[in-house]
Amino acid sequence: MPGKSAAKLGIGVVGCGNISMTYLRNAALFGEVELRACADISPDMAALRASEYDLRALSVDALLADPEIDLVLNLTIPAAHFDISFSALSAGKHVFTEKPLATSASDGRRLVAEAAERGLLLGSAPDTFLGAAGRQARRLMDEGAIGRAVTGTAFMMGRGMEHWHPNPQFYYQPGGGPVFDMGPYYLTMLVNLLGPVARVMAMATRGQEERLITAEGPYRNTSFKVGTPTNILSLLEFRSGATVTFGASWDVFRHSNRPIELHGTEGSLRLPDPDTFGGTVSLSERGADWADFHSESELYGARNWPYAAPDRANYRMLGVADLSRALATGRKPHASGDLALHVLEIMEAILASGASRQSVAVNATVDQPQLLQEDEAVSLLA
Repeated sequence: MPGKSAAKLGIGVVGCGNISMTYLRNAALFGEVELRACADISPDMAALRASEYDLRALSVDALLADPEIDLVLNLTIPAAHFDISFSALSAGKHVFTEKPLATSASDGRRLVAEAAERGLLLGSAPDTFLGAAGRQARRLMDEGAIGRAVTGTAFMMGRGMEHWHPNPQFYYQPGGGPVFDMGPYYLTMLVNLLGPVARVMAMATRGQEERLITAEGPYRNTSFKVGTPTNILSLLEFRSGATVTFGASWDVFRHSNRPIELHGTEGSLRLPDPDTFGGTVSLSERGADWADFHSESELYGARNWPYAAPDRANYRMLGVADLSRALATGRKPHASGDLALHVLEIMEAILASGASRQSVAVNATVDQPQLLQEDEAVSLLA
């Protein structure tokens, strides 16, 4: 194994499932981070990733105790996010975790408080808003392209997981569902563009009480009970005064809703799927034809995934590289724990409002994240 550089942020990956391959591959793009070890509940899976990416395969406890590990990249399932992140912080490691920050806002607040008390940095996916499309949309908003934002829509709709995932039951239990699974991408992008949310109102239902698994695998043609809402419509009131309808559903066969549209006093803005880093941003000024801003030639906008036949931009690891720069410069990470906590509080409030049919206030102490400037985005590269 090549010698490791002490000048770089040493990263230990916990959780070696499918999503880890994207992070592990993308790490080579960034100059200030270095993969050093990995761990998984399955030693065989950790050994496989270690052999593929020239890492040391360790147990979770050994990785947390390893002096070469500066930051733990938590890629475990959502139910394990809090335990792994809290253990890593307690061991004196910085943390960047996959979304959501935790499965409850109370646990999210504990993580943010623990990191602050120990003087450690905490970051969380999604970092997709730092991609080419998100930066372009943010620049247009900051330049006043649509004036004062008044209203908008955001829709994440589909048929769920059971037709392609061989073991989809956990997606449909508390801590899962479309709001917790996909909501972070949409809500983080909205907070990036409009600032924090102050209040939500929602209605939530279940399209089916049971789901039939049709994907190939050991559970094919078996049913399971749904334990969380699968169809949610909510109204988000932002501290700025803007109001946005956010819908998340796994009960839709086909639709024509745009992922995100924002409308202001001077025009309208359309955004691509916030689960990717690229895509086309479109602007209509005072009702004029849409002007398209393409991102394929922009930094973190080029199509690079899936690997065999790229059709979208996927630069997961960008948030880790940004956190490393924040550590070196003393600034706050763009994809910070505070931002992820606010998004978690919004999601919890949406479900609470859906259950009570009452409006729910959201803790809106977080600031709108700063725009990742182009020179800084370039400087993160190897």
